[in-house]
Amino acid sequence: MRCAYAAELEVKMADEEAEQERSERSDASSALNALTTRLEDIAAPLKNSQDSPDERASQYCYEFCQTLVEYVSLWRIEEEPLPVLEVYIIALMSFAQASPYLSTQCEEVPVVLDRLSLSCAELLLSLPQNIPDALWDRFRSSVQIAHPLVQEKEISNLMILSSIAREQGVWSNPTLQGILTNDMPPPEKGAACHPQMFLRTYK
Repeated sequence: MRCAYAAELEVKMADEEAEQERSERSDASSALNALTTRLEDIAAPLKNSQDSPDERASQYCYEFCQTLVEYVSLWRIEEEPLPVLEVYIIALMSFAQASPYLSTQCEEVPVVLDRLSLSCAELLLSLPQNIPDALWDRFRSSVQIAHPLVQEKEISNLMILSSIAREQGVWSNPTLQGILTNDMPPPEKGAACHPQMFLRTYK
């Protein structure tokens, strides 16, 4: 009798865990869809605002970073890094699509892109080697699409991500392999940044 009860309890617990996982995936998907919509709304005024190009770009950068602060904080990076990577992928594509309307005279534009790139790279370094293939493909595709778009505006801040994206996996990159095997020299003081470092400027 006890064995039957224990088996029934295990099945029930497994069902509950599966349901929780489905719910979490659904919640993450909803949040990421909402992020995409929010970033589209933020970029819309760039095309028709009466403000000066520099003012439009500055306001966009501010709202862009404020939005990422909000969405990155939905997950604990140490426990759920993959949804955060999804956030960075969406953010990168959104920023690249907005880049034709961003004034290069606005100093925040290259700074935000540079910090987004560094933050994404550091997050990738913190992930296990077995990143899901579909997610890795989305990352590579986003960088390959974004890089020429921002280069057209003479913003060359995606070199590190472009280097990583050319490989079959994050740790396939020779530079990162050197880091993994301690063959690289120590970084310059102040070079390291937390995955959310680029956001702090705009809090």
